[in-house]
Amino acid sequence: MTGPFDSGIRIGLDIGGTKIAGIALADDGTVLGRVRRPSGWGDAAVLDGAAASVIELIDQLDVSRERIRSIGIGIPGLVDAASGVVLHAVNLGVASLGLAAHVREALGVACVVENDVKAAALGAAALRRDTAPIAYLNPGTGVAAGVVIDGRIWRGARGTAGEVGHLVVDPQGRVCGCGQRGCIETLCGGGALARAWGRGGELPVRDILDAADAADETAVALRDDLFRGAAAAVRALVLAADVETVVIGGGLTALAPRIEPGIRARLRRDAVPSPFLQSLHLDERIELLPADSAVAAIGAALLSAANAPTHPLEKEIPVHG
Repeated sequence: MTGPFDSGIRIGLDIGGTKIAGIALADDGTVLGRVRRPSGWGDAAVLDGAAASVIELIDQLDVSRERIRSIGIGIPGLVDAASGVVLHAVNLGVASLGLAAHVREALGVACVVENDVKAAALGAAALRRDTAPIAYLNPGTGVAAGVVIDGRIWRGARGTAGEVGHLVVDPQGRVCGCGQRGCIETLCGGGALARAWGRGGELPVRDILDAADAADETAVALRDDLFRGAAAAVRALVLAADVETVVIGGGLTALAPRIEPGIRARLRRDAVPSPFLQSLHLDERIELLPADSAVAAIGAALLSAANAPTHPLEKEIPVHG
């Protein structure tokens, strides 16, 4: 009889500004182990945290390093996936770091590195258990997306595929950090909403929703902006890449019951004057992930398979558990 350890094990790490979430997957998608630990600041801390997370998973599974087929890492910032170099991961204090090479040298295991949102897109595609094109929309502090077509991350000609946050939808709107005015990010990015709210608070978006429920006029307008921006991002992703589904994840998923109906209603409202948009049924093509979903770590674990000649989602489709 064979078991989950009889074939290779893939490890995926999601390195964020405050924590590292790690997962170990068998080839059949069985989740074999998980870790969660704080992330550090600066090159050395990021490298130490990545190595410690992998070692903790190996110890948890009680297997030799030879059983680890690959390590995949999703991390914020600009990532050269071919070289595994991370640039400008500002929330981690990283300016330029050859992450893949350092991890490979430290642990003796093949390592692949990708932008965290693109890795999460691959994980979201795997959880759907089919190969239909999807987009993963991440409205966090900013707004970014990843697109997966035929089971592979679609980067475009210069790696900017999915940067819908910087599409202008309101030329008279607020100034964006990118220098343009009225980008999607200025409407539904958490950072932009917090600045427009201007009242502090640990979770400004939640505070905006609470105040909007109490009929605060400023909050109502910002809540409408959130719905309008998210709907515009969904529309852009479907029209640009004809994805079947836009999976919405990121920090706002903790508020999913309070924002999902508003996004769907905005998509329906925007389609009223356009038979063409009505025919696309955009409001039926979104899904919100649960707040504790491990899509980024799962996608990171699948990165090496996604770069292989065979289709990564045909043989390796993780269960969500």
